Amino acid sequence: MLQVAVVDDDATYRKEIVAMLAKYEKEYGESFNITEYTDGDELVENYNSDYDIILLDVEMQFMDGMTAAEHIREIDPDVILVFITNMPQYAIKGYRVDALDYILKPIAYYPFSQTIKRAIGRRSTSDKKYLRFKIKGGEQKIASTEIRYIEVIGHDMIIHGINGNIMTKGTIKQMEEELKEESFFLCNKGFLVNLAYVDAIQGNDIKMGVDVVQVSRSKKKPFMDALNKYMRTMGH
Repeated sequence: MLQVAVVDDDATYRKEIVAMLAKYEKEYGESFNITEYTDGDELVENYNSDYDIILLDVEMQFMDGMTAAEHIREIDPDVILVFITNMPQYAIKGYRVDALDYILKPIAYYPFSQTIKRAIGRRSTSDKKYLRFKIKGGEQKIASTEIRYIEVIGHDMIIHGINGNIMTKGTIKQMEEELKEESFFLCNKGFLVNLAYVDAIQGNDIKMGVDVVQVSRSKKKPFMDALNKYMRTMGH
């Protein structure tokens, strides 16, 4: 089931969009869980990266769709954004927030259905596993493939990502369980390493770019085995 947000301050248009999504479900055998919002600020306020697709009106009273989209993109790089507007000149700005498309008001079902089809197509080609972490003032989403390594000190957890770090709370055991199907290895009681980012091994030092993480003596052989297996799988 796809999670869809419909954001429009006009109740008539919201109703129309929900009806078109229902028609699409029947026609294509899809299933949507739809949440309605009456303004951009309402969507952004407690945004927690739960949506697959957001249908977003551009012109709204308190926070316009473009501003809302910019806020969302800061914490969710992957949600599919589709703008709804009666002013085509707004569409050109959509590239700034990597919008998939825009739908013109008054809304016609056929172009609407084609845009939804494209949105679902883009969504299904992404088979990344995403993790959500509680951060100060909300949540942040990151793909497991973008995590270089995870460091835990007490109950403080640092997710070292390719685009910066996420500071949160949690245990290494939790993360090991969460990522057991992915290419991660627990190299000591405080570090969970993504094998994809290992550049070199020197003694008990694992080098990942400028970062160095220690592998414990007892874990050295299983770590090397896991790394070699990963390299073979990836064809390196």
